[in-house]
Amino acid sequence: MKESNSSVSPSIKVGVVTDQTGALSFMGIANANVAKMVIKDINAKGGLLGRQIDLCLEDSATTDSVAEAKATKLVQQDQVDVIFGGIYSSTRQAIKGPAVVNGKKLYIYPEQYEGQECDPFIFCTGPVPAQQVEPLIPWLMKQTGVKKFYLPSADYIWPHTMNKKVRQVVTADGGAIVGEEYFPLDHTDYSKTIDKITSSGAQVVFNTIVPPGLTPFLEQLYNSGFTKRGGYIVCTYFDENFLNLVPAAHVEGLYSCLDYYQNVSDPFSKQLINQYDKLYPGNAKFTAGSACSGLYRGLRLWEAAVKEAGSLKQGDVIKALDHAKIAEGPGGPAEMVPGQHHVRMNMYIAQANNGNFKIVKSLGVIDPKECMQGIRAK
Repeated sequence: MKESNSSVSPSIKVGVVTDQTGALSFMGIANANVAKMVIKDINAKGGLLGRQIDLCLEDSATTDSVAEAKATKLVQQDQVDVIFGGIYSSTRQAIKGPAVVNGKKLYIYPEQYEGQECDPFIFCTGPVPAQQVEPLIPWLMKQTGVKKFYLPSADYIWPHTMNKKVRQVVTADGGAIVGEEYFPLDHTDYSKTIDKITSSGAQVVFNTIVPPGLTPFLEQLYNSGFTKRGGYIVCTYFDENFLNLVPAAHVEGLYSCLDYYQNVSDPFSKQLINQYDKLYPGNAKFTAGSACSGLYRGLRLWEAAVKEAGSLKQGDVIKALDHAKIAEGPGGPAEMVPGQHHVRMNMYIAQANNGNFKIVKSLGVIDPKECMQGIRAK
């Protein structure tokens, strides 16, 4: 069904803000690739509502003030119909100001994150603590018998909120948090923390340090002999793109929990990865922790919502997106949980093995359990 309003521009404008330069560029470039791939595919099949999609792609340069300025441009100058993007939670907040608070624009956030974003204009398409921490920690404690956890963390919203959930789940299962520390994102000397990890008797390091501080931390932890002594590293966002950042030995045995790994063997996931690798060979891989799977899912759910709405009227699209489903996606099918603006999807536990991730447990479909009261229109 085509819109009849003649004042509507001939193309549909989709804004994507992602970190194509700066510390997260290895993730942001992959996100930009996914956006190009999906929109090219939609356009090749006739577009949406009989119209082509224009991709308005902006580089947030791993700098929140830049993300804010780019989101402002997309809303005010480009007048996009929807905005996608952001990796760090602080970047989501930076985009949210001009896009949602001021612009009242539909915003789809694709990264796995700490949860608790319950806004009528925001939909989140990556995993949240109920889908990562809740299944992974009890499984790990049962599998390995570990009880003592240490939480080295970056000092921003995602680690603080994640760690509350980790503490809750660990203590409910009879374990203990033996240390919890927060560092600036660019912190590089972790020698005192490594000493504390060693002296505390921690059996698990649950890491929420992020780039650029991540690689020095992992190197220093490895050099301390933590894993050689039988310690475990857990990092829920770790994916194949992160394995490229460090020598394989530094993260051998690391456990992660995400909605997709390249080791997932369903035919659609295989076909998708082959398509991506052919179009974009190189180091910016299609992975889940880097938000690629969430961005693919978000674009396809939005496409399904626009088709159901039969128009680009934002209220109609939001109404349709509230229960949108896709039968195929990376890691399996996915659907918005009505009223929650978060996605019910398959989850997997994987372990780093020789520079690759091997799925050790398919968890099946897991609910996000976010915004349980339902989201009310403002």
